[in-house]
Amino acid sequence: MPENLGHKRTGSNISGASSDISLDEQYKHQLEETKKEKRTRIPYKPNYSLNLWSIMKNCIGKELSKIPMPVNFNEPLSMLQRLTEDLEYHELLDRAAKCENSLEQLCYVAAFTVSSYSTTVFRTSKPFNPLLGETFELDRLEENGYRSLCEQVSHHPPAAAHHAESKNGWTLRQEIKITSKFRGKYLSIMPLGTIHCIFHATGHHYTWKKVTTTVHNIIVGKLWIDQSGEIDIVNHKTGDKCNLKFVPYSYFSRDVARKVTGEVTDPSGKVHFALLGTWDEKMECFKVQPVIGENGGDARQRGHEAEESRVMLWKRNPLPKNAENMYYFSELALTLNAWESGTAPTDSRLRPDQRLMENGRWDEANAEKQRLEEKQRLSRKKREAEAMKATEDGTPYDPYKALWFERKKDPVTKELTHIYRGEYWECKEKQDWSSCPDIF
Repeated sequence: MPENLGHKRTGSNISGASSDISLDEQYKHQLEETKKEKRTRIPYKPNYSLNLWSIMKNCIGKELSKIPMPVNFNEPLSMLQRLTEDLEYHELLDRAAKCENSLEQLCYVAAFTVSSYSTTVFRTSKPFNPLLGETFELDRLEENGYRSLCEQVSHHPPAAAHHAESKNGWTLRQEIKITSKFRGKYLSIMPLGTIHCIFHATGHHYTWKKVTTTVHNIIVGKLWIDQSGEIDIVNHKTGDKCNLKFVPYSYFSRDVARKVTGEVTDPSGKVHFALLGTWDEKMECFKVQPVIGENGGDARQRGHEAEESRVMLWKRNPLPKNAENMYYFSELALTLNAWESGTAPTDSRLRPDQRLMENGRWDEANAEKQRLEEKQRLSRKKREAEAMKATEDGTPYDPYKALWFERKKDPVTKELTHIYRGEYWECKEKQDWSSCPDIF
């Protein structure tokens, strides 16, 4: 058993989880952690071997969300918690909210979009697929000025809606559907859906989409991750744009690995800022000053002049000590599954198979995962039977509706998307969870 279950050491520097204490007591000990003091470790990942090919050979060409996977490939966080990790560098949006100039603001928004990939560089395990109706809240209003809520709004295809609001002047919302294809040597993960960022003071409304993630060496060798494609960030109020290019890794290229380049342009297409960096380390920008070219036209400045105006927008936080034994989780990721009182009964922290897995009890976790997935299948069959009966009887039937998000046409992108309807934090205040389904 892992020697320490993620709680702080006691004053005498003896681990609070000695071997003669039952797991349940250790778990209670974990619950007693105050909300203020965030946990800084989780039980180390056990070293279980598993023949990957025996499972993967049946998956070639299939949609991965439909294949039951043992927890051995997972990390002890759900996709909703992974989505919440996009907020790790929330201070970039805090700074963007203070920008007077919309083009400068766009530089910080661009750095924020890149920063959400920084945690993926070593994270080769897959998050748990959330159950339909599962939620995850993160209330960091006191410490960081924001609070966030995710809900799994569809099971096939898997889709999660996310809404985060900050008293520092911004709202971030997204609905992400994950599609993935196993191609034999590598796995492609394509997140579909638009991310919206709205700044309250100016009404600047930005949208963008995510790039494709590829997991290489699925069968032989060490797993490694790459991001590739382009992101176009658009300010719908001013017409400013930023185009970011994620350069795919090439064995033959002399270029720096995981490189990202970008340009910030005004509505006329004139470039004002150039962005340069890597998605796992840092992003910098510099002002582009037009220089009169030899033939009278504009030539862009290069070299040393650009160096003087270079600004560091974002730098990755170092990983915690011993991260390699804890699924390469960042400081924020380590805190996400820590138990908190008062959350909805559908919260990912209360999901039993994920908790068992975090505590190193993988066989029990696998059995529990099967039970939960079977329970979910029965609920779906029941809904399908009710829908069928309603059709035969000619009575109106309400299809599955998300609890905290409402499906409607987005005013900006004109897409059908789930938008937060409110009420979650009010229900939490009153501890009224009567409308929550029983999913665990």
